[in-house]
Amino acid sequence: MKIRRIVIIAAVVFLAGILSWVGYGYYQDYKARAGAWREVVIEVNGVDFTMEYYVKMFDAYTKATGVELELIQNMGDYVADMVAKYIIEAELLRQGANNLSIEVAPEEIDARLRETGWPDNEAYREIVRSALLLEKLEEHFSSGLNATMEQAHVQVMLVESQEVADEAIAKIEVSDNFTALVEEFSCNPAIEGDLGWLPREIMPSTLIADAAFNITPGEISEPIYDETATKNVGYWLIKVTDKHDEEIDALVMLLGSETEAERVKAQLASGGNFSALAMNYSQHESKIKGGELAGLKQGDMGSTAFDQVAFNITPNVVSEPVKDESVQTTGGYWLVKVIERGEHELTLNGREGLVGKHMNDWFGELKENSTIENLLNKEKKAWAVDKVLEGR
Repeated sequence: MKIRRIVIIAAVVFLAGILSWVGYGYYQDYKARAGAWREVVIEVNGVDFTMEYYVKMFDAYTKATGVELELIQNMGDYVADMVAKYIIEAELLRQGANNLSIEVAPEEIDARLRETGWPDNEAYREIVRSALLLEKLEEHFSSGLNATMEQAHVQVMLVESQEVADEAIAKIEVSDNFTALVEEFSCNPAIEGDLGWLPREIMPSTLIADAAFNITPGEISEPIYDETATKNVGYWLIKVTDKHDEEIDALVMLLGSETEAERVKAQLASGGNFSALAMNYSQHESKIKGGELAGLKQGDMGSTAFDQVAFNITPNVVSEPVKDESVQTTGGYWLVKVIERGEHELTLNGREGLVGKHMNDWFGELKENSTIENLLNKEKKAWAVDKVLEGR
């Protein structure tokens, strides 16, 4: 009996030890998981956001904005950064609005949630709060605008070179119809034609604004060079150095205008080194390797115009300039015509443009003077993505 009691006691002690060890393991696992949820991953001017908040916002934000599940699965890191950016900017917006004594009442959030049909939880309430704050800020900045202000009614186009600008001006002087020639000469669809009445602050560029408020109404400006202007056109110079099966090796340059391409081609004809000239003038990423591209197949450049020449040209002969409207290059000449200038009522577009600019300037200054810490590394973002996907 004594031996039996000793065996039973030993077994109980052993079992208790096992249970304690297992329990401790579960406790440590729970503690680790709880710690991960409570970990601060974003900080904005002393306001902390935990991993738990981040994951909840990740789930709600992607649902509210219609981010497809496939995108989260395939580009989780990108979506994770997008959500972190949203959280940071939403908090900056809240803090900035608070400085202007602009707030959103809980009743306003309740009403908007009913309109949208979204769940009434912390994440969705914050999304709605940010949207309502943005609306109130737009009203705030709009209320500070005068009904009328000094403006100019302008017509503009960006052309690729001085030579094209001279040709366009000659045709405009004959026809006296600036906008009718936009389609023929303009190479920036985003900024072209009749822009209507605009105040200086929201002219497309300071160069255009300077012309608009200095030249005589009815006149066309001299061509204004803008090295930062983006054009939807470029010109290739191509020299195929080798052909093998369906692939080619080539030296290429992408120039900003036909005039520039012709000038560089003349330098090549005079003995200039293709690679050296490519490094100096080309706007294609291959310039760092002197324009060298090896093992090209049709379609690799994403340009039909390029392929039609590159895969048919005689090896070691430099092509004529190949016009390509599927690429973007920088540098061009603005032509500006002022129709009228003076005190004028703000149009809807003008008012929206001014409000947007003032808000962007205000928010940019707010962000510049803020302390922001994003502690999400690749592993933490992947963990958050997994948690979101588990809940879907």
